[in-house]
This record gives sequence, structure tokens and C-alpha cells, in this order.
Amino acid sequence: MRALLARLRGKAVLIPGNGSSARRSWAWMALVLPVLLLVTQLAACGGSSIPAASGGGTISVVAAENFWGSIAAQVGGNRVHVSNIITSPDTDPHSYEPTSGDARAFAVAQYAIVDGAGYDAWAQKALDTNPGSGRKELDVGKLAGRKEGDNPHMWYSPAIVTQVANQITADLKGIDAADATYFDQQNAAFKTQALKGYSDLIAAIKAKYAGTPVGATESIFEDLAPTLGLNLVTPPSLMKAIAEGSDLTAEDKATMGSQITGKQIKVLVFNSQNTTSDVNGFVSQARAGGIPIVAITETLSPAGASFQAWQVAQLQALQSALAQATGK
Repeated sequence: MRALLARLRGKAVLIPGNGSSARRSWAWMALVLPVLLLVTQLAACGGSSIPAASGGGTISVVAAENFWGSIAAQVGGNRVHVSNIITSPDTDPHSYEPTSGDARAFAVAQYAIVDGAGYDAWAQKALDTNPGSGRKELDVGKLAGRKEGDNPHMWYSPAIVTQVANQITADLKGIDAADATYFDQQNAAFKTQALKGYSDLIAAIKAKYAGTPVGATESIFEDLAPTLGLNLVTPPSLMKAIAEGSDLTAEDKATMGSQITGKQIKVLVFNSQNTTSDVNGFVSQARAGGIPIVAITETLSPAGASFQAWQVAQLQALQSALAQATGK
């Protein structure tokens, strides 16, 4: 318990504000006491670890973002119960402040999934300060070989999506070996059936519009564009700066502006969850110049959609915009 208390003390850094030390102490206590009480109750019941599911049990899964949670729910089927931390399309995952409820969820989860690569550092802190006995963790960034500073929007990479589905399957089998065959079947169905419309649209766009020059306001589209065969001509430094909330260089702004006004791009893709003044300016320029605009989001939209339904809707919007821009 003493070791756990020492770790939980680190949660104080997640509480914003510059109040007095007494105020910070009360805020810290309000955050960690529910977790301490929960752990104490578990210990009183004689539970030194979270029991693994086996042969029909239910695995508790917590995903920092609902796009990874959707995949886990489909791969796990009725053998898992998935809770997602980030669910609202209006929430910025980069700057999310975890709650005491989030801390409790991580503390008792048997399996936790975070994006990693610096995208949701708050989630890793919550895991570190709320250690669960025997909990498995999936850091997608580490799985994909990406680190902080690399593009963290890995759910827009079809190859990484498949990689994640496979890893979730392997991890669930490790927790519940008795249902290994079931998890394999769920994974196969997810990739061949659930993702069929998604995969077919990607192939169709690539076949018809390969080489088409497009622009994007940030790196969220950086993995998907080459998979679709599109030529993303926006300066990478501009996309990264907007994604990270940094100031744009005058050179990058001028390049992007000339690409739009000179109609060097056929479509502009922007993240509707990150609309800075620069982004709004580029969107307005594109709209004024008759360049089709496609909005995409960082989290499921609507919040209750499946991963594939969300992605298919966005791909269909992109396909329509490309058809409008190219006349084919």
C-alpha cells in the first residue's frame, strides 16, 4: 500500500491551477482516495490480483481512445467489456485531463490500450500511477515502432490497424487461453468482413485517383494519403506544426497559400477537431477557390459508430470530393 501511495502521489501533476498548497492537497486527495478505497476493498476481499477470464469469463478492457476501443470490442466479442476514456468528437485527445473515474478504470482493468507516441501522455501517466496486478498493456506507438515526435495518428494507417487487431487478439488469448479459438475467429471476421467496405473503398480510390495532388492541414492524413495513392503535397513541417500546436513558419504558410490559390491541389482535407486560425484561413481560401473540402476527425463520429463505419463515411466523402474535383 505504501508503494501504491507513493506512485499515486504523482497524480497531482495532472491537476491544473496555481492555487495554494492546501488546495492542491485537497485536489490530490479527491482524485486518489477513490482509487485507494477501491484497492483497499479488493485487498479486504482477499484478492491480490485481478482474476483472468477463462472459458466464458469477461475481460475488462480500457482504451484511452474509442477508435482502438471499437476494434478491441469487435475482436473480443462477448468475452470482453470495453470502456473508452475519450468518446466525444468535441474532445481534444491531446489535451485531455483524466478524472478520478479514469484512474479507477485503469486501476482495475485487465487490459489497457493507449495510442502512445506522445499522443496521449496523460493515459500513460494514469497507468503508471495506478498499477494493476497482472494487467496487460498495449502501447500502439511501441507496436508500430513510433516514438514521440513521429506521426501519432496511427489509426489512419490501414497496415497498423491490422497490426493492432492481431496484437489485441494475441493479448486477449494470453489473458484467456480457453477462448483462444474464439478470439482468432473474431479477428478473422473483423478483418475479412467488418473491414471489407473500408478495404474496398481504399482500393477503389487508389485505382481511380492515384497520383492526384491533395492538401491537408495536419499530419492526421499523412498515413492514409499514400495508401490511397494520393500525392500529398502540403509541407510536412506545416502539418506537424498544426498537429502539435506550434507556430507556422512564414515560408510554410506562403507555400500552402500558393498551393491553394494556384489550384495545385484538387482537394483539401482538414481535421475538424483542430480548427486553429491558420486552419480556418486555409479552409476559407480553398472554399473561395472552389476546391472541395473534406473534414475528418480524430475520434469516432458519431461517438457510437464503429471504427469501420466512421472510416467508410469519411472515405466516401473523400471519394465524392475527388470525383467533383477531377470530373471522373
